[in-house]
Amino acid sequence: MHKRSPYDGRVPNVTRADAVAAVRNPLAFIAERWTPTPRTVQRAALAALVMSVVIVVTGGAVRLTGSGLGCPTWPKCTADSLTATSAMGFHGAIEFGNRMLTYVLCAAVGWAIIAARAEKPSRRGLTRLGWAQFWVVMSNAVLGGIVVLVGLNPYTVAAHFVATSALIAIATVMWQRTREGDGTPRPLVGKSVQQLVWFLVAASVLLILVGTVVTGAGPHAGDSSEVERMPLDWETVSKVHAVLAWIVVSLTFALWFVLKAVDAPKGPLGRTRDLFLILLAQGVIGYVQYFTDLPEILVGLHMLGSALVWIAVLRVLLALRERPQASADVPGPSSEPTLTRA
Repeated sequence: MHKRSPYDGRVPNVTRADAVAAVRNPLAFIAERWTPTPRTVQRAALAALVMSVVIVVTGGAVRLTGSGLGCPTWPKCTADSLTATSAMGFHGAIEFGNRMLTYVLCAAVGWAIIAARAEKPSRRGLTRLGWAQFWVVMSNAVLGGIVVLVGLNPYTVAAHFVATSALIAIATVMWQRTREGDGTPRPLVGKSVQQLVWFLVAASVLLILVGTVVTGAGPHAGDSSEVERMPLDWETVSKVHAVLAWIVVSLTFALWFVLKAVDAPKGPLGRTRDLFLILLAQGVIGYVQYFTDLPEILVGLHMLGSALVWIAVLRVLLALRERPQASADVPGPSSEPTLTRA
């Protein structure tokens, strides 16, 4: 007579040892019992990237509505309340809502870490990218608290945005890595083209940094009270920002022609075209907001555009090489989750 195994049903038998193992190392416990499909891992990485962009947009909404000090302290919203109170009105709700979205971002990053850790075969590099996002989020949360405690000092606000840009960069790399193997990277273009793209990346980083200075010197301080601004002429800094934007556009245009000339693969060409279109849209928004005295809705769209430009630049860089499956890789798991003995 066939003896029924304790693992024959849909729900595995969880012993006391299993429970202890789950508490000691929950990620390893999950990884032993669940194998996500490649698409699940890709979607988890994309969710983390999308949330990192959303947090930029909502952070901009906090500043543009003058709600930066809607919760005047941190980590509590007030000295006596963890949450916003009705007496704090619209500004308190906006600032507290943005703080709550940080937990959604943490959940998205956590999901990406779990999915990467559980993928088979194991991909340590992918898991490390997930953990890198986690630590950037934690560090930036503390920095956001410092921003509030120092009364929206423009230098700390700028650092807060730069840290979020770093988060977007890591999330973009992780998303790309979920869609390729772990083999040795193979360049798809020559060194001269790679150098041109690195110039493009450097110019884009400088554009983002100067953009934070434009914000720090500009009229949208983030609160209705007197808030310190960077002691710079806003008009001059804005013109420098515009020049850098044209440099980035010119480099992108030149890159597209070079890629066409060397008959580059469709991947780099397509992503360069996408970057150029995003830059054009961002430029239109930038000039319109400049000549219309910075209406809040356009400034918010410009912040969204900044994040999308940065992602597009990184995608061009990542398209310059391909990473096949490592030679030691074994065929991937089936599309259905699997249960294994602890």
